[in-house]
Amino acid sequence: MENFQIGAIAGARQGVLRSLNLRSEELERTLLMFLVYTLTSVGLIWLELSTVGLFLDEFGADKLPWIYIASAFIGSSLGFVYSWLQKILPLRRTVVVVLGMMSVPLFLFRFGIGYENTKIAGISIAFITIFLMWLWVEACYVLNDLNTSITSNQLFNIREIKRTYPLVSSGYLVAGVVSGFSLPLLLYVVGLENVTLISGLMVATGSVLLYYLTEKYSQAFPETARWTDDDDEDDQQEFAARKVTGPLQKYAIPLVSFFVLAEVLYVLVDFQFYSQLEYQNPGDGASWIASFLGIYEGIQGLFQVATQWFASSRLVERIGVFVTAMILPAGIAILGVLTIGASLGQLVSVFIGLILLRFLDELLHYTLLETVSPVLFQPIPDNIRSGIQTLVNGVGEPLSCGATGVVILVMLWVTQKILPQQDESAFHDQQSLIFIGAIVVLALVWVFVVWLIRSQYVGLLVKSAERGRLGVTDVDLKALKRAVVETLEQPGGEDEKRSCIELLTQIDPKNVGEVLAPILDSLSPVLQCQSLETMLQHPNPAYLEDVRALSKQSLPPEVLALALRYIWLTEAEPNIDNLRPYLQPNVDPVVRGTAAALIMRRGDRQQKAEATNTLRQMLTHKLERERVMGTRALGEADYLQGLRLYIPNLLQDESLRVRRALLDVISSTHSEEYYPSLLRGLGYKSTREAALQAIVKLHNDAIPLLVYLAEDIHKPDLVRLQAWTALGQIGTVEAIDILVSNLMTAWGTTRRNILRILLKMPSEAGIEGVLDRIGRSGLETLIEQELMFIGQIYAGLVDLSGVTTYGNFAGGDTDSGIPENDTAQLLQRALAGLEADAKERCFLLIKFLYPADTVQAAAFNISSGQPSMVARGLEILDNTVDIVRKRALINLLDQNSEREKLTNLSELMVYKPLAPSDRLRRLLELRHFLSDWTLACCFHLAREARWSLTAQQTLVCLQHPTGFVREAVLAYLKIASPRALLELLPRLQNDPDNLVSAQVEEMMAELGVGGKR
Repeated sequence: MENFQIGAIAGARQGVLRSLNLRSEELERTLLMFLVYTLTSVGLIWLELSTVGLFLDEFGADKLPWIYIASAFIGSSLGFVYSWLQKILPLRRTVVVVLGMMSVPLFLFRFGIGYENTKIAGISIAFITIFLMWLWVEACYVLNDLNTSITSNQLFNIREIKRTYPLVSSGYLVAGVVSGFSLPLLLYVVGLENVTLISGLMVATGSVLLYYLTEKYSQAFPETARWTDDDDEDDQQEFAARKVTGPLQKYAIPLVSFFVLAEVLYVLVDFQFYSQLEYQNPGDGASWIASFLGIYEGIQGLFQVATQWFASSRLVERIGVFVTAMILPAGIAILGVLTIGASLGQLVSVFIGLILLRFLDELLHYTLLETVSPVLFQPIPDNIRSGIQTLVNGVGEPLSCGATGVVILVMLWVTQKILPQQDESAFHDQQSLIFIGAIVVLALVWVFVVWLIRSQYVGLLVKSAERGRLGVTDVDLKALKRAVVETLEQPGGEDEKRSCIELLTQIDPKNVGEVLAPILDSLSPVLQCQSLETMLQHPNPAYLEDVRALSKQSLPPEVLALALRYIWLTEAEPNIDNLRPYLQPNVDPVVRGTAAALIMRRGDRQQKAEATNTLRQMLTHKLERERVMGTRALGEADYLQGLRLYIPNLLQDESLRVRRALLDVISSTHSEEYYPSLLRGLGYKSTREAALQAIVKLHNDAIPLLVYLAEDIHKPDLVRLQAWTALGQIGTVEAIDILVSNLMTAWGTTRRNILRILLKMPSEAGIEGVLDRIGRSGLETLIEQELMFIGQIYAGLVDLSGVTTYGNFAGGDTDSGIPENDTAQLLQRALAGLEADAKERCFLLIKFLYPADTVQAAAFNISSGQPSMVARGLEILDNTVDIVRKRALINLLDQNSEREKLTNLSELMVYKPLAPSDRLRRLLELRHFLSDWTLACCFHLAREARWSLTAQQTLVCLQHPTGFVREAVLAYLKIASPRALLELLPRLQNDPDNLVSAQVEEMMAELGVGGKR
């Protein structure tokens, strides 16, 4: 019963994790970050709403523009302070210090509130305090978001953050609901003036929780300050070298305008909302305003959470990025016009209209706009994308906020001059209507900017996108299709049009015919072939008439053959008589073979006989092209009948093209009796590629054959590599299961090959497959295995470093000029090679957790050997990797001696110095992890040094699949145990390796043992 309950709880936990799109190892970090962000946001929202109430009640909305102007500068200044802190403090200290610093002024503000009559330079302390409170709130929002983003990027790698950050970021929305509904009660309990103390306590609590989080996951943060002056200079030079020109400049200008207009409209709506709220004050002062804003914030937060969790991503997928981006400006424009009309008609007050306008702006600004914003940066190349994002978010938005404050001051002055003098309420309403009119005009401009972005977006994306790097979520699919059609219909180079078709195929392969079918007749023959081949991957009867119309034109043979095949596959009841004229000998072999194969699929007995005879003549024809096309046609025929008799002869055909084509036929027709021919084809350079493609077409049917071949240690490494490669290209769940299970048990070259294959699988299927099956913890275990193995290598290098000569032991010829200690040097070089291989496997494993280009940059710098570049590479790793054994890995990669590195690996393995002979025997106990050459060097060293090895080590290695290892063992036995060698030699006479068998014969002759019987 207890086990059942435990299983039920575990199942429920997994179900919850799947619903949240989380893995179990990510849950704790995600929950803690969510709590930190929620707690600090609750405190800041309480403070903001209270500050607004105090400010409007005491000083009025006409002072708000000065807040906007000042906040533009303080936001930028604090960004520099944040960067400066990272230069003098480790990052995990910086994030905690920043959050702690945010809370300190909140406690101090309490002492400045209420001193209206005490003045400094004619300005009351209360005004200065409340003014600073608002500025500090705005600055804290910037710092809190930046802190949360940086901390999350350290705690989660790039693949984890896609799943976890939406949940972490929703902490602000949840905080809006909690703080909004709780603020009226808080005001009742502690009073408006004391809210700053409670807000400071919440932020301080968040900083304590963040401190616990950074301590528990300290490996996720670099131990030293992140940047140096040299790095800053390099970064500035690198950024200066990146220039935005040509089509990219035409795209960047409206892109920056998009975000600037979003900020300008947000500030204008915000100002008018608070301005109207000031005049709605019933006389209860700041507490009424704060309570109203709290309820408003709570209701708005509920809608924001619901929209973000359930509507944003689905809406983008359904209507596209640009239609979604237009919803907010179009909604503002429409609602603004309705507000003006309803107010002039005295149907609705201006205040109600502004409530709705701000509700719409807040709701969509932090949901839909935040969802589509990252997508708009996709066409920008990676090397300048971050720079433009920094320009937009770090410079453009703050400056536009300040500029809007100046514009508001000007508009207030102008409206006071041009509006007629009347009662205050009517004047204020007319002034608000003028502002709303300006908001409507700017919203329409914003819509036009979105249209400009759309016109440049996909064209730039098509030109700059890297093949295979885009997914459906990266682009606006409808806009992409329109751009592809426009590109294909316009005159231009075929390379660009071919790239358009390839990109469309990657993005939406099932519906590619929707774009290509209507324009087939206007394309060149090469593009027609490419289009039809793409459409044949997912044939759809909806495009049958377009292809049929194309087939009636005068076409090259290749295009006509593809068109006939498409018609045959999509037509409900194809008319075979229409194909029979193509069987005539004067028809091109491409079309004739295709027609014969199609007739053999669904023709009657007589028709199949006629098609079979046509193919028989092609298969036995003297011309190579006839035989090649006839062979290819066999792959399209479901029923080979008597044509199977020709396969053995075709396998021996003098034409390489025929043999390659036949391998595809064996795969297409699932001729199991000839599957061994596919495997043999992998062993020959001339047929390797064709055999690999044929095996991949078998999908799961080929897996047992490939596993048998890949795990056969007696097969050449190149053939085994092709088997693993084929499994990776098959890419099914079953194939990935095989690769991952072998990844856990394999070693050396095999593990390296599997890692590379998994990393190269398209759409990161291999990476996700590994993470789904063994998770982050499994990958860290594999890295620890590699580190422990490297530790054993260092132990060998240290203990064998004192071995310089074996003259005291060697009794052989020393007059040959070859130093006696050559074998020791050979072994040391072999061990150094093993170290390099293990480090490479570590970097490959790290790529499953972190961006491949970042890891590659670190590996390149570290492998250079130059101290400055090694330091840069280690810096990259320190700021990227957050595995438990990060410090051991970094110390191992640093330029230290082997003894120092062994000390740094003490947590993984305990090093005990051994005598050279004992260390050699210890290495042979790890023979399964050693390379073949290293193993051979161990026996050569033992032979020269006259060190004894165990019988088990010797006999096992005598059966090693590699010939030169067996040679080394025999050479060792000749010196160490001639009597045992006498008994073993007769059994080794038929060794498959010619060099080994020759060595055996020579030894038998020297020892006087009988020859072959």
